[in-house]
Amino acid sequence: MVKYIIKRLLLSLLILFGVSVILYFLVRSMPVSYLEQKLAASMGSAGGGGGVSYETRLQELKEYYGLADDSFWGICKGYWSWLVKFVSGDMGVSFKYNQPVEKVIFENMGVSFAISFISLILQLVIAIPLGIKCACNQYGKLDYTATVLTMIGISFPTFFFGSLVIKIFALELGWFETGGLNSNLPVTATDWEYFVDMLWHLVLPMFVLVILGIGSMMRYTRTNTLEVLNADYIRTARAKGLSENKVVYKHVFRNTMIPLVTTLAGVLPGLFGGSMITETIFDIPGIGNIAYSALREGDIPFIMGYNMFIAILTVIGILLTDIMYAVVDPRVKLGK
Repeated sequence: MVKYIIKRLLLSLLILFGVSVILYFLVRSMPVSYLEQKLAASMGSAGGGGGVSYETRLQELKEYYGLADDSFWGICKGYWSWLVKFVSGDMGVSFKYNQPVEKVIFENMGVSFAISFISLILQLVIAIPLGIKCACNQYGKLDYTATVLTMIGISFPTFFFGSLVIKIFALELGWFETGGLNSNLPVTATDWEYFVDMLWHLVLPMFVLVILGIGSMMRYTRTNTLEVLNADYIRTARAKGLSENKVVYKHVFRNTMIPLVTTLAGVLPGLFGGSMITETIFDIPGIGNIAYSALREGDIPFIMGYNMFIAILTVIGILLTDIMYAVVDPRVKLGK
């Protein structure tokens, strides 16, 4: 297994290098430039450039940040400069937030992790038992009802469902706030009151993530369970006189979980990388919302740092998935 892990790590480095090259060239080709927007706003508020033209100041800014040369070789030099800093642990300084990129990421990651982690636990608790139950009662009322509802949930775009939830539960019924993390509590409010208020603000975002995430996980569990139920060893277990509950929870459940391990590759970046659309809709100050603002305004250092952070988490998630797959299924031999 050690040799396999070493090979995968070397391959992962090659993949990350390719991702960084493609990403850097795409970012340098973006039609949105934070420097142009910032300069236009500053010169407009100052009533002009003080005798210096807009083009001259823009060129000075680009030279200062190493973005002056837009030719192919100029972009290559810019990429090499960024790569050297990145390898040494320096993601650069964000244009928009005027702080080191890694600091912005880690300071805003906590809220995103809390929302994603709780939502993931709720998805697992609901989707897996529901998928197994539907498979054991194939074509029954529960199976049809759950299938229809989950397909509707899968079909809903996040921005549409999130906006619908806000309209119904926040604007129409007034049960929740439209967004943010805290209400205008009095200064005398205790820490516990602030904590409860924050949890109340997170109910709708987590509700959206859970509802939209249950569908695919439930369908995947149902499909795997149906395959296991038709296996020969399940028929043998039933022929031995084992109760249905023992067959399902001892034999079926265990073997159904093996394919589900492969879905864990996408969990890691989702936990730490935030839910960009959901956080933006509900105005949650998490890393997803921060990344969306940076992307919209063309913050090159942050876009590069954030996306490489997600790429690294994805590669780690895939490697951990392979290892866990071999652990839960002894038939799988890594490196062969």
